[in-house]
Amino acid sequence: MAVPKRKVSPSRRGMRRAHDSLKVAAYQECPNCGELKRPHNMCVACGHYNNREILSIEA
Repeated sequence: MAVPKRKVSPSRRGMRRAHDSLKVAAYQECPNCGELKRPHNMCVACGHYNNREILSIEA
């Protein structure tokens, strides 16, 4: 069956793909040790979350 070559315009194709891009991961500085960590996650370097020690990490 024959299919038209330009059935969907480049503009419409681009609008459909507008949300397919990769998002930049958000990071913030840990208030305890200064390492970068993901928001709303425990710091893997020092074990603190919400200014409390959740996990004791021995160096």
